[in-house]
Amino acid sequence: MRTIEDQAFLWLLVGTSLAFGYIIWPYFGAVLWGIVAAIVFAPLYRRLLKATGRRAGLAAMLTVVLVVLLVIVPLMLIASSLVVEANSLYNSIQSGRLDVNQYLNDVGKTLPAWVKDLLDRFDLSNFETIRERLSQLFTQFLQSLLARAVTVGQATFEFIVALGVMLYLLFFLLRDGSSLTRRIKDAIPLHAAQRDALIEKFTVVVRATVKGSVLVAALQGALGGLIFWLLGLHAPVLWAVVMAFFALLPAVGASIVWLPVALYLLISGATWKAIILVAYGMLVIGLIDNLLRPVLVGKSTRMPDYLVLISTLGGISIAGLNGFVIGPMVAAMFIAVWDMFTTTRGTSNGSTLIPPAEADRSSLE
Repeated sequence: MRTIEDQAFLWLLVGTSLAFGYIIWPYFGAVLWGIVAAIVFAPLYRRLLKATGRRAGLAAMLTVVLVVLLVIVPLMLIASSLVVEANSLYNSIQSGRLDVNQYLNDVGKTLPAWVKDLLDRFDLSNFETIRERLSQLFTQFLQSLLARAVTVGQATFEFIVALGVMLYLLFFLLRDGSSLTRRIKDAIPLHAAQRDALIEKFTVVVRATVKGSVLVAALQGALGGLIFWLLGLHAPVLWAVVMAFFALLPAVGASIVWLPVALYLLISGATWKAIILVAYGMLVIGLIDNLLRPVLVGKSTRMPDYLVLISTLGGISIAGLNGFVIGPMVAAMFIAVWDMFTTTRGTSNGSTLIPPAEADRSSLE
């Protein structure tokens, strides 16, 4: 039975932890991405650490500089181009230069009879109504995008502070990562095998999510934007970002963007452009996931596609951009903890099962 002192200390521990979480909550995103960046760029830091003669501070500073040059600066340039193109596209729709109705009418004329009958059955043959709905959705999307851009522009100081917090935290997480990891391990009230397996799972999932999902999706979006630009299509940066977003979602992919565009090119008479876009989409954009994901991630984490889709969408709906990492990470940790629970139950019942750490390792593969 716990003494009153033990209970008081536990309440104190919980209270101070909650208070600390409340204090840092305004910069939750900066802290999250600082931790993610530290995990992802830890191998680079270790290489620089050897190259600098084990000078941890110098190696951490060089890593932060490389992150700024290779990640943050390009993202800022893309964001600025995205705002310009979104604004231009929005003005084109408002002024009528971009006629969505004409596109839908052209598509409707080329549809087979059975497709038209199917659309009639579901009351989808009224292209004027569909045009209005699509225009409203697309206009709302562009308005939301521009509103967020204006908000970021107005909150430049908060953005700079958050970015500074992330980079500052990244430096210390890289420099003092080993000692921090040991202290975290000592503080986790679990068996050593379970504790090590959970930390390993957390690290693997974060790296796999960034390298195997975000990086591959960004590359697919960049390749899609490149072919849009080469074919002379409107707003290539905007469509590159949209393709990258859909590429993050299993069973959806970037084809939801480039395939309708290829259909429009075919209908409008740009046959060669349509053929080039379809071939490029299938052979380059479509296969990049199958070629790169095994190289970047290997067998380190492999959740079912439906679980990745649901957890990613749920994470985005709750945490916005941070949900890209939070959703799959929570899902993977959920699986890992339940694997440990079933393994522990099997061991306690006298069954011959692999230890928790081994069970987690096998589940990663």
